[in-house]
Amino acid sequence: MKHLPVAILFDLDDTIIRAYAKPVEAWGRLLSRHRDALEGSVPGADLDAVRDAILASANAFWRDPAEAARWRLDIGGARRLVVRDGFARLGHRDDDLAARIADAFTEMRHAEYTLYPDARDTLSTLRRAGVRLALVTNGRGETQRAKIERFDLAGFFDHIQIEGEFGRGKPEPDVYHHALGKLGCPAREAWMVGDNLEWEVVTPQRLGLRGIWYDPDGDGLPAGSGARPDRIIARLADLLIDEAAARASAT
Repeated sequence: MKHLPVAILFDLDDTIIRAYAKPVEAWGRLLSRHRDALEGSVPGADLDAVRDAILASANAFWRDPAEAARWRLDIGGARRLVVRDGFARLGHRDDDLAARIADAFTEMRHAEYTLYPDARDTLSTLRRAGVRLALVTNGRGETQRAKIERFDLAGFFDHIQIEGEFGRGKPEPDVYHHALGKLGCPAREAWMVGDNLEWEVVTPQRLGLRGIWYDPDGDGLPAGSGARPDRIIARLADLLIDEAAARASAT
């Protein structure tokens, strides 16, 4: 596999582990379990309206980079604030119910964490091929370590770097530079793989890495996105395929 780089930096959530994908569906499913409580507390608001208000609140909440960096270390607390604000957008306030729903969503997400089907085999093949691997993830140290241990991932990586332990998170340039230093690899000989266009494509490209966007649900680039990934993959195993050779054989 001559097309492979010296090193690959992998994101964790929604790249190796399916963790936060499809929020519209997930919130709709969670809220349906609390229909009676919601209809009693937020009169006149159907579940779709509550879901949409929560999602609008979440989009606004995470848009501020400074606030996002702070609250990534307390996702559960952030969700409580988001749901509370979602209720407020509908003209209602019930902080106890907001907290219960936010915590239930956190518990549901945790229970539903799963490895992407080809993650383990792909990582094993890359290691056998001699590619140096780093896991570079944002979030709280204890939270991310628990995921790594739950799915027995540590042995696949030469370096594991977690925001809460390192002290900085993506997309700060030091995050990528430090990981590359640990792997002993220059940026031009490395790839970054992940689902976040800013963190795993735009910033890595600016630093000289190849940015590979993981799009497992085939959603395609968001309308108006200025990001131009070096490659878009739907399966992690696609990393093992020489894209140029595949294109040539298809013509």
